[in-house]
Amino acid sequence: MTDPFEKATSTAPATLGEGCLSRYDPNALTPENGADFDGAAALWRELQQSEMPAERLVEKGAEGEG
Repeated sequence: MTDPFEKATSTAPATLGEGCLSRYDPNALTPENGADFDGAAALWRELQQSEMPAERLVEKGAEGEG
């Protein structure tokens, strides 16, 4: 990188699909793109567990009827 302006530019990662189905290629994403998903699975499980009691209240009703 000898051109100083080259440092100030960014490029989008590769995409899959076309039109409204266009999305970033997960295999092309790197931590340099801000795509570090190491803790995503653990966070998803934690969020799902924390939402379960609220779902049970909705199923039974707020007063415990049902």
